[in-house]
Amino acid sequence: MSWRTSLLIRLRPSPALLVSAVAVLLAFGMGALLIALMGVPVGEAVAAFADGAWGSPYALAASLNRALVFMLVGLGFILAERANLTNVGGEGQIAVGGIAATAFALWAPVAGLPWGLSFVVPLLGACLAGALWGGIAGVLKVKAGTNEVIATLLLSFIAIWMVYGSVQSENLLRRPMTSSATLPESLEISEATQLPLLTGDASMPLHAGLLLGIVLGIVVAVILRRTVLGLQLQATGLNPRAARRAGMPIDRLTIGVLCAAGAFGGLAGACMLQGEQYTLKAGFSSGYGFDGLVVGLLARGSVPGVIAGALLFGFLRSGGINMEMVAQVPTALVVVIQGLIIVTLAGAALGIQRMEARKP
Repeated sequence: MSWRTSLLIRLRPSPALLVSAVAVLLAFGMGALLIALMGVPVGEAVAAFADGAWGSPYALAASLNRALVFMLVGLGFILAERANLTNVGGEGQIAVGGIAATAFALWAPVAGLPWGLSFVVPLLGACLAGALWGGIAGVLKVKAGTNEVIATLLLSFIAIWMVYGSVQSENLLRRPMTSSATLPESLEISEATQLPLLTGDASMPLHAGLLLGIVLGIVVAVILRRTVLGLQLQATGLNPRAARRAGMPIDRLTIGVLCAAGAFGGLAGACMLQGEQYTLKAGFSSGYGFDGLVVGLLARGSVPGVIAGALLFGFLRSGGINMEMVAQVPTALVVVIQGLIIVTLAGAALGIQRMEARKP
């Protein structure tokens, strides 16, 4: 076999990838049909969507920044999933990460740190806060047998209200009021604590968190495929009793991997705060954690799957916002399309499994 034939075989898309692509196109087709039934010209809506998702340098950067948040939450999800743990607390971990990043960024000594530490320290603080939040669920599971799904979900609701509380009190993070019309929000963080822009141009605000996300994606892929830790997590997920008898520290692995998943969520919150919003507001996470959870579910344990899902959801978010403003199509329709994508991909995965099961 020549090297050209070998290369073509390697580059040939797998049946699973083709089926997934068809499923996504089918979901978009159904979305277009719903737009037409609403009486909105489909061409106008699609043009508005494309313009908002990638129609300008600013739109493209906004889509990629949003995709980064979904990617970080999704990476944390598949890391925990390898140990058969389901972390649904991405929303809460983003929230505590945002609170911690704001608190560190507004702390006067941090803003004066040299060599880029002024924006690194809030990132690390957010990671630590997210790790602690995820670790609570791990400790509850190990010590009390609490289901991690329930624990991480309930912790998310607590964290969301913690954001509300922190921006409502002047003793915490609320901006001192200058009038009765002042919204409950924090002061804007200083420029030194903001994530640097990769382009150096505000017309394309793609921030340095993207590079960090790429590095972390490679690290997670290596951990899952090439390290003893990855094997231990897999063994824990497949049969924890056998793994314990083999001498693996199951309790420490459980707590540790939930801490790591939480740290990814906390970092996502810091990237939102330091890379785009610069001010902590109530509801600043806007359901990103729950969308990141869906990205992790769709990825089926694959880092490339997380990246692909994150990009899809990032462009959907940006395009949907512009579609509502320009073509008067409700952003709720984007949520419907996301649901259709999940249903069609789940159906495609089930079909692939059945086809593989029938193979001799």
